[in-house]
Amino acid sequence: MTSESSHKLSLSIVCGGLLILLLAGIVWATSVGAVSIPFSETARIVVSRFPFVPKDRLLSGIPSTHITIILRVRLPRVLLAGLVGAGLAVAGVVLQALFRNPLADPQVLGISSGAACGAAVAIVSGIGFSVAGISSIWLCAFVGAILTMILVFRVARISSSHSATSILLAGIACSSMLTAAITIMMMWKREKLEQIYLWMMGSFSAASWLRVGFVAIVLVPAVICFMVLGRELDLISLGDHEARSMGVSVKNTRIIAVVATSLLIAASVSVSGIIGFVSLIIPHIVRLLSGPKSRRSLPLCLLVGAIFMIACDTLSRSLVPPAEIPVGAITQVIGAPYFLYLLSRARKREGNEA
Repeated sequence: MTSESSHKLSLSIVCGGLLILLLAGIVWATSVGAVSIPFSETARIVVSRFPFVPKDRLLSGIPSTHITIILRVRLPRVLLAGLVGAGLAVAGVVLQALFRNPLADPQVLGISSGAACGAAVAIVSGIGFSVAGISSIWLCAFVGAILTMILVFRVARISSSHSATSILLAGIACSSMLTAAITIMMMWKREKLEQIYLWMMGSFSAASWLRVGFVAIVLVPAVICFMVLGRELDLISLGDHEARSMGVSVKNTRIIAVVATSLLIAASVSVSGIIGFVSLIIPHIVRLLSGPKSRRSLPLCLLVGAIFMIACDTLSRSLVPPAEIPVGAITQVIGAPYFLYLLSRARKREGNEA
Protein backbone atom coordinates (compact mmCIF):
# COMPACT_ATOMS: atom_id res chain seq x y z
CA MET A 1 0.00 0.00 0.00
CA THR A 2 1.41 3.42 -1.02
CA SER A 3 1.75 6.26 1.46
CA GLU A 4 -1.00 8.15 -0.41
CA SER A 5 -3.42 5.22 -0.08
CA SER A 6 -2.46 4.79 3.56
CA HIS A 7 -3.12 8.48 4.21
CA LYS A 8 -6.54 8.29 2.53
CA LEU A 9 -7.43 5.23 4.61
CA SER A 10 -6.38 7.01 7.78
CA LEU A 11 -8.49 10.05 6.86
CA SER A 12 -11.49 7.79 6.14
CA ILE A 13 -11.12 6.21 9.58
CA VAL A 14 -10.82 9.65 11.21
CA CYS A 15 -13.91 10.89 9.32
CA GLY A 16 -15.86 7.81 10.38
CA GLY A 17 -14.86 8.31 14.01
CA LEU A 18 -15.78 11.99 13.91
CA LEU A 19 -19.14 11.19 12.32
CA ILE A 20 -19.94 8.73 15.13
CA LEU A 21 -18.81 11.33 17.67
CA LEU A 22 -21.01 13.96 16.01
CA LEU A 23 -24.11 11.75 16.09
CA ALA A 24 -23.49 10.85 19.73
CA GLY A 25 -22.87 14.52 20.50
CA ILE A 26 -26.16 15.53 18.90
CA VAL A 27 -28.09 13.07 21.05
CA TRP A 28 -26.14 14.01 24.21
CA ALA A 29 -26.57 17.77 23.66
CA THR A 30 -30.29 17.28 22.96
CA SER A 31 -30.73 15.43 26.27
CA VAL A 32 -29.12 18.26 28.28
CA GLY A 33 -31.35 21.03 29.61
CA ALA A 34 -33.53 22.30 32.46
CA VAL A 35 -35.74 19.21 32.09
CA SER A 36 -33.63 16.11 32.48
CA ILE A 37 -34.33 13.57 29.74
CA PRO A 38 -32.42 10.25 29.71
CA PHE A 39 -29.96 9.70 26.88
CA SER A 40 -31.76 6.53 25.79
CA GLU A 41 -35.12 8.31 25.53
CA THR A 42 -33.54 11.15 23.59
CA ALA A 43 -31.93 8.71 21.17
CA ARG A 44 -35.26 6.97 20.57
CA ILE A 45 -37.02 10.30 19.93
CA VAL A 46 -34.32 11.46 17.51
CA VAL A 47 -34.25 8.13 15.64
CA SER A 48 -38.04 8.21 15.36
CA ARG A 49 -37.67 11.12 12.91
CA PHE A 50 -35.80 8.91 10.45
CA PRO A 51 -37.82 7.42 7.58
CA PHE A 52 -38.80 3.74 7.54
CA VAL A 53 -38.51 3.23 11.31
CA PRO A 54 -41.26 1.99 13.67
CA LYS A 55 -42.13 5.34 15.25
CA ASP A 56 -44.88 4.04 17.53
CA ARG A 57 -42.65 1.35 18.99
CA LEU A 58 -39.74 3.74 19.53
CA LEU A 59 -41.89 6.38 21.24
CA SER A 60 -43.82 3.91 23.39
CA GLY A 61 -43.66 4.83 27.07
CA ILE A 62 -42.03 8.25 26.52
CA PRO A 63 -43.98 11.22 27.97
CA SER A 64 -45.43 13.52 25.32
CA THR A 65 -43.85 16.53 27.04
CA HIS A 66 -40.39 15.00 26.50
CA ILE A 67 -41.15 14.43 22.83
CA THR A 68 -42.28 18.05 22.43
CA ILE A 69 -39.21 19.45 24.20
CA ILE A 70 -36.83 17.38 22.10
CA LEU A 71 -38.43 17.87 18.69
CA ARG A 72 -39.59 21.47 18.95
CA VAL A 73 -36.97 23.10 21.17
CA ARG A 74 -33.71 21.24 21.66
CA LEU A 75 -33.13 19.27 18.45
CA PRO A 76 -33.57 22.31 16.12
CA ARG A 77 -31.16 24.27 18.31
CA VAL A 78 -28.52 21.55 18.35
CA LEU A 79 -28.77 20.98 14.60
CA LEU A 80 -28.61 24.73 13.91
CA ALA A 81 -25.50 25.03 16.07
CA GLY A 82 -23.90 22.13 14.19
CA LEU A 83 -24.71 23.59 10.77
CA VAL A 84 -23.44 27.05 11.69
CA GLY A 85 -20.25 25.60 13.17
CA ALA A 86 -19.69 23.50 10.06
CA GLY A 87 -20.35 26.48 7.77
CA LEU A 88 -18.01 28.84 9.60
CA ALA A 89 -15.24 26.24 9.73
CA VAL A 90 -15.50 25.53 6.00
CA ALA A 91 -15.54 29.27 5.27
CA GLY A 92 -12.31 29.62 7.23
CA VAL A 93 -10.56 26.95 5.14
CA VAL A 94 -11.57 28.62 1.88
CA LEU A 95 -10.68 32.16 2.97
CA GLN A 96 -7.28 31.12 4.25
CA ALA A 97 -6.55 29.45 0.91
CA LEU A 98 -7.86 32.37 -1.17
CA PHE A 99 -5.93 35.04 0.72
CA ARG A 100 -2.90 32.86 1.49
CA ASN A 101 -3.25 34.00 5.08
CA PRO A 102 -3.58 31.52 7.98
CA LEU A 103 -5.33 34.21 10.05
CA ALA A 104 -8.10 35.00 7.52
CA ASP A 105 -11.68 34.66 8.81
CA PRO A 106 -15.16 36.06 7.97
CA GLN A 107 -14.26 39.43 9.48
CA VAL A 108 -11.82 40.17 6.65
CA LEU A 109 -14.66 40.26 4.10
CA GLY A 110 -16.83 42.50 6.27
CA ILE A 111 -19.79 40.09 5.93
CA SER A 112 -20.14 39.62 9.69
CA SER A 113 -20.12 43.39 10.23
CA GLY A 114 -22.72 43.76 7.48
CA ALA A 115 -25.03 41.28 9.17
CA ALA A 116 -24.52 42.99 12.53
CA CYS A 117 -25.27 46.38 10.99
CA GLY A 118 -28.46 45.04 9.41
CA ALA A 119 -29.58 43.56 12.73
CA ALA A 120 -28.73 46.82 14.53
CA VAL A 121 -30.83 48.80 12.05
CA ALA A 122 -33.80 46.52 12.70
CA ILE A 123 -33.39 46.77 16.48
CA VAL A 124 -32.84 50.55 16.60
CA SER A 125 -35.64 51.39 14.16
CA GLY A 126 -38.07 49.19 16.04
CA ILE A 127 -38.96 47.17 12.95
CA GLY A 128 -40.79 44.17 14.29
CA PHE A 129 -42.54 41.57 12.20
CA SER A 130 -42.50 37.87 11.56
CA VAL A 131 -43.58 36.21 8.34
CA ALA A 132 -43.65 32.41 8.21
CA GLY A 133 -41.20 32.34 11.10
CA ILE A 134 -38.82 34.87 9.50
CA SER A 135 -38.22 37.71 11.96
CA SER A 136 -37.30 41.25 10.98
CA ILE A 137 -33.90 41.05 12.70
CA TRP A 138 -33.02 37.82 10.89
CA LEU A 139 -34.11 39.23 7.51
CA CYS A 140 -32.29 42.55 8.00
CA ALA A 141 -29.13 40.75 9.12
CA PHE A 142 -29.11 38.57 6.01
CA VAL A 143 -29.85 41.51 3.69
CA GLY A 144 -27.14 43.55 5.39
CA ALA A 145 -24.61 40.77 4.83
CA ILE A 146 -25.53 40.42 1.14
CA LEU A 147 -25.39 44.19 0.54
CA THR A 148 -21.96 44.26 2.19
CA MET A 149 -20.75 41.51 -0.13
CA ILE A 150 -21.91 43.56 -3.14
CA LEU A 151 -20.25 46.68 -1.71
CA VAL A 152 -16.95 44.88 -1.17
CA PHE A 153 -16.91 43.70 -4.79
CA ARG A 154 -17.82 47.17 -6.07
CA VAL A 155 -15.00 48.74 -4.06
CA ALA A 156 -12.56 46.00 -5.14
CA ARG A 157 -13.35 46.72 -8.82
CA ILE A 158 -11.94 50.23 -8.42
CA SER A 159 -8.49 48.65 -8.73
CA SER A 160 -9.63 47.03 -12.04
CA SER A 161 -8.99 43.57 -10.61
CA HIS A 162 -10.36 41.01 -8.19
CA SER A 163 -7.00 40.20 -6.65
CA ALA A 164 -6.71 38.88 -3.12
CA THR A 165 -5.24 42.19 -1.96
CA SER A 166 -7.99 44.36 -3.43
CA ILE A 167 -10.79 42.21 -2.01
CA LEU A 168 -9.03 41.99 1.36
CA LEU A 169 -8.53 45.75 1.61
CA ALA A 170 -12.09 46.44 0.47
CA GLY A 171 -13.42 44.02 3.09
CA ILE A 172 -11.38 45.58 5.88
CA ALA A 173 -12.46 49.10 4.87
CA CYS A 174 -16.15 48.16 4.71
CA SER A 175 -15.92 46.28 8.00
CA SER A 176 -14.42 49.33 9.74
CA MET A 177 -17.09 51.61 8.29
CA LEU A 178 -19.93 49.32 9.35
CA THR A 179 -18.49 48.83 12.83
CA ALA A 180 -18.42 52.61 13.24
CA ALA A 181 -22.05 52.78 12.08
CA ILE A 182 -23.05 50.16 14.66
CA THR A 183 -21.27 52.11 17.41
CA ILE A 184 -23.11 55.30 16.43
CA MET A 185 -26.46 53.49 16.51
CA MET A 186 -25.68 52.01 19.92
CA MET A 187 -24.86 55.47 21.30
CA TRP A 188 -27.88 57.01 19.59
CA LYS A 189 -30.31 54.49 21.06
CA ARG A 190 -28.73 53.64 24.40
CA GLU A 191 -31.83 51.76 25.55
CA LYS A 192 -31.22 49.30 22.68
CA LEU A 193 -27.50 48.92 23.43
CA GLU A 194 -27.83 45.69 25.41
CA GLN A 195 -30.05 44.03 22.81
CA ILE A 196 -27.63 44.88 19.98
CA TYR A 197 -24.61 43.78 22.01
CA LEU A 198 -26.18 40.45 22.96
CA TRP A 199 -27.10 39.75 19.32
CA MET A 200 -23.53 40.48 18.27
CA MET A 201 -22.20 38.01 20.86
CA GLY A 202 -24.13 35.16 19.23
CA SER A 203 -26.86 32.81 20.39
CA PHE A 204 -28.98 29.91 19.15
CA SER A 205 -31.88 30.58 21.52
CA ALA A 206 -34.17 31.54 18.62
CA ALA A 207 -33.51 28.30 16.72
CA SER A 208 -36.29 26.81 14.62
CA TRP A 209 -36.69 24.17 11.94
CA LEU A 210 -37.05 26.97 9.39
CA ARG A 211 -33.60 28.34 10.28
CA VAL A 212 -32.13 24.84 10.19
CA GLY A 213 -33.47 24.35 6.68
CA PHE A 214 -32.32 27.80 5.58
CA VAL A 215 -28.69 27.24 6.64
CA ALA A 216 -28.68 23.69 5.23
CA ILE A 217 -29.93 24.92 1.84
CA VAL A 218 -26.99 27.35 1.65
CA LEU A 219 -24.37 25.04 3.21
CA VAL A 220 -24.80 22.01 0.93
CA PRO A 221 -24.33 23.81 -2.45
CA ALA A 222 -21.46 25.87 -0.99
CA VAL A 223 -19.58 22.77 0.18
CA ILE A 224 -20.13 21.06 -3.20
CA CYS A 225 -18.77 24.18 -4.90
CA PHE A 226 -15.68 24.19 -2.67
CA MET A 227 -15.05 20.50 -3.26
CA VAL A 228 -15.23 21.02 -7.03
CA LEU A 229 -12.81 23.95 -6.74
CA GLY A 230 -10.50 22.05 -4.38
CA ARG A 231 -7.58 21.76 -6.82
CA GLU A 232 -7.87 25.41 -7.87
CA LEU A 233 -7.95 26.58 -4.25
CA ASP A 234 -4.82 24.58 -3.46
CA LEU A 235 -2.99 26.12 -6.43
CA ILE A 236 -4.14 29.65 -5.59
CA SER A 237 -2.84 29.17 -2.04
CA LEU A 238 0.63 28.73 -3.61
CA GLY A 239 0.36 32.06 -5.44
CA ASP A 240 -1.53 33.61 -8.36
CA HIS A 241 1.37 33.25 -10.77
CA GLU A 242 1.83 29.55 -9.99
CA ALA A 243 -1.93 28.96 -10.33
CA ARG A 244 -2.08 30.68 -13.74
CA SER A 245 0.89 28.65 -14.96
CA MET A 246 -1.13 25.51 -14.14
CA GLY A 247 -4.10 26.72 -16.21
CA VAL A 248 -6.27 28.09 -13.39
CA SER A 249 -8.51 31.09 -14.08
CA VAL A 250 -7.57 32.84 -10.85
CA LYS A 251 -10.00 35.76 -11.19
CA ASN A 252 -13.06 33.62 -11.93
CA THR A 253 -12.18 31.04 -9.26
CA ARG A 254 -11.68 33.75 -6.67
CA ILE A 255 -15.00 35.44 -7.52
CA ILE A 256 -16.96 32.17 -7.36
CA ALA A 257 -15.30 31.11 -4.11
CA VAL A 258 -15.73 34.49 -2.43
CA VAL A 259 -19.41 34.74 -3.44
CA ALA A 260 -20.14 31.20 -2.18
CA THR A 261 -18.23 31.89 1.04
CA SER A 262 -20.01 35.20 1.56
CA LEU A 263 -23.44 33.60 1.13
CA LEU A 264 -22.48 30.87 3.60
CA ILE A 265 -21.22 33.39 6.16
CA ALA A 266 -24.28 35.59 5.63
CA ALA A 267 -26.65 32.67 6.24
CA SER A 268 -24.74 31.52 9.32
CA VAL A 269 -24.31 34.92 10.96
CA SER A 270 -27.89 36.03 10.25
CA VAL A 271 -29.36 33.14 12.29
CA SER A 272 -26.84 33.15 15.13
CA GLY A 273 -25.10 36.51 15.44
CA ILE A 274 -21.34 36.95 15.29
CA ILE A 275 -19.43 33.94 16.62
CA GLY A 276 -15.69 34.42 16.55
CA PHE A 277 -12.65 32.13 16.32
CA VAL A 278 -14.47 29.13 14.82
CA SER A 279 -13.30 29.99 11.30
CA LEU A 280 -9.81 30.56 12.63
CA ILE A 281 -8.98 27.67 14.94
CA ILE A 282 -10.89 24.75 13.38
CA PRO A 283 -8.98 24.84 10.05
CA HIS A 284 -5.68 24.85 11.94
CA ILE A 285 -6.72 21.85 14.03
CA VAL A 286 -7.93 19.98 10.95
CA ARG A 287 -4.73 20.59 8.99
CA LEU A 288 -2.83 18.74 11.69
CA LEU A 289 -4.88 15.67 10.71
CA SER A 290 -5.35 16.10 6.96
CA GLY A 291 -2.51 18.24 5.70
CA PRO A 292 -2.91 21.37 3.54
CA LYS A 293 -5.09 20.01 0.71
CA SER A 294 -8.54 21.63 0.64
CA ARG A 295 -10.49 18.56 -0.52
CA ARG A 296 -9.20 16.63 2.50
CA SER A 297 -9.68 19.50 4.92
CA LEU A 298 -13.27 20.34 3.97
CA PRO A 299 -15.03 17.13 5.16
CA LEU A 300 -13.05 17.12 8.40
CA CYS A 301 -13.82 20.82 8.97
CA LEU A 302 -17.52 20.13 8.51
CA LEU A 303 -17.45 17.48 11.24
CA VAL A 304 -15.05 19.16 13.67
CA GLY A 305 -16.76 22.55 13.28
CA ALA A 306 -20.17 21.02 13.99
CA ILE A 307 -18.90 19.10 17.03
CA PHE A 308 -17.12 22.18 18.40
CA MET A 309 -20.12 24.47 18.04
CA ILE A 310 -22.56 21.97 19.53
CA ALA A 311 -20.26 21.57 22.55
CA CYS A 312 -19.93 25.35 22.95
CA ASP A 313 -23.68 25.91 22.70
CA THR A 314 -24.36 23.16 25.24
CA LEU A 315 -21.93 24.84 27.63
CA SER A 316 -23.52 28.24 27.03
CA ARG A 317 -26.97 27.05 28.14
CA SER A 318 -25.92 24.72 30.96
CA LEU A 319 -23.17 26.54 32.90
CA VAL A 320 -25.42 29.10 34.67
CA PRO A 321 -29.03 27.86 34.32
CA PRO A 322 -31.63 29.22 33.77
CA ALA A 323 -29.58 32.06 32.24
CA GLU A 324 -27.48 31.63 29.11
CA ILE A 325 -23.96 32.75 28.33
CA PRO A 326 -23.62 34.06 24.75
CA VAL A 327 -22.08 31.29 22.69
CA GLY A 328 -19.68 33.80 21.14
CA ALA A 329 -18.19 34.35 24.60
CA ILE A 330 -17.61 30.61 24.98
CA THR A 331 -15.85 30.32 21.61
CA GLN A 332 -13.67 33.32 22.46
CA VAL A 333 -12.66 31.90 25.83
CA ILE A 334 -11.64 28.66 24.10
CA GLY A 335 -10.29 30.20 20.89
CA ALA A 336 -8.18 33.06 22.23
CA PRO A 337 -5.69 30.85 24.16
CA TYR A 338 -5.38 28.53 21.17
CA PHE A 339 -4.77 31.52 18.92
CA LEU A 340 -1.95 32.66 21.23
CA TYR A 341 -0.55 29.14 21.11
CA LEU A 342 -0.52 29.24 17.30
CA LEU A 343 1.33 32.56 17.36
CA SER A 344 3.92 31.29 19.82
CA ARG A 345 4.44 28.11 17.78
CA ALA A 346 4.88 30.14 14.59
CA ARG A 347 7.46 32.35 16.32
CA LYS A 348 9.40 29.31 17.55
CA ARG A 349 9.37 27.86 14.03
CA GLU A 350 10.72 31.13 12.61
CA GLY A 351 13.43 31.14 15.29
CA ASN A 352 14.49 27.58 14.45
CA GLU A 353 14.62 28.35 10.72
CA ALA A 354 16.75 31.43 11.41
